[in-house]
Amino acid sequence: MVKANYARILIHACFIIFCLLCIIPLAAIIGISLSNETDINTLGYHIIPPNIDFSGYIYVLNQPKQILNAYKVSIAVCLVGTALSLMLTAGLAYTLSRRDFQLRKPVNFFVFFTLLFNGGLVPWYILITNYLHLKNTFWVMILPYAVLPWFVFLLRTFMSKIPHEIVESCSIDGASEFRIFFQMILPLSKPGLATIGLLTVLQFWNDWWLSLLFIEKEHLVPLQFMLYRIMSTIEFLTNSSNAMPANMQTGVLPQESARMAMAVLAAGPMLFVFPFFQQYFVKGLTVGSIKG
Repeated sequence: MVKANYARILIHACFIIFCLLCIIPLAAIIGISLSNETDINTLGYHIIPPNIDFSGYIYVLNQPKQILNAYKVSIAVCLVGTALSLMLTAGLAYTLSRRDFQLRKPVNFFVFFTLLFNGGLVPWYILITNYLHLKNTFWVMILPYAVLPWFVFLLRTFMSKIPHEIVESCSIDGASEFRIFFQMILPLSKPGLATIGLLTVLQFWNDWWLSLLFIEKEHLVPLQFMLYRIMSTIEFLTNSSNAMPANMQTGVLPQESARMAMAVLAAGPMLFVFPFFQQYFVKGLTVGSIKG
């Protein structure tokens, strides 16, 4: 009994240490974003800043209309992209999980092949701009990530755990394939769908690469790409004294605090989204990854 208590205390201590290791960096980011640039240069980083200063947020939010528009674009991309990606991924994963599907092996190989190899950046860029004509459109930030092979295999493995007898009984009762998929398979796959949904939301929310390549119109710039441009501007003004206005000194720019403020603005919404998926997330990863 005493050994069991010691083991329980040790396990709890390990988890507490792990939680602290996860929380302390986040608290440090928030503390640095509220720090004065002079204090950072002289005293270093502090979780609790000696002097609270909002200059980093003021610099980043200097043009609030652009930030709000970037938030709208990112939220729209996440909502539309996640819904489309979940539907396409679930449909393909369910098809590959059916053992009676005759083309199961060739399609499996095709999806697995795209996981290992791609056509290259230049052909991909030419395809999207010259043939699909998606440059400077809303859909160019969605369609390249609509179906990701790893998500397909993860959800396929989860759906393969659903007893095939359910599908057979529904077929005997006269249900169509679409009705079986929407009314039986999808409700039984909620943990897997929630896991894929969370990962897909993070994929769309954190992406700035597609915007860098294909977006030139200001009203289509998402949040991550706008913050990337702000960070590049800070680095350029800091490293190039000739580009600085005559009445502005390099030390005035909130370099580190602005970077951490951008991190808070970028990661903040996802911290509120994750708790709604948490109850499904672990189950979706563990159950969907077990085979046998």
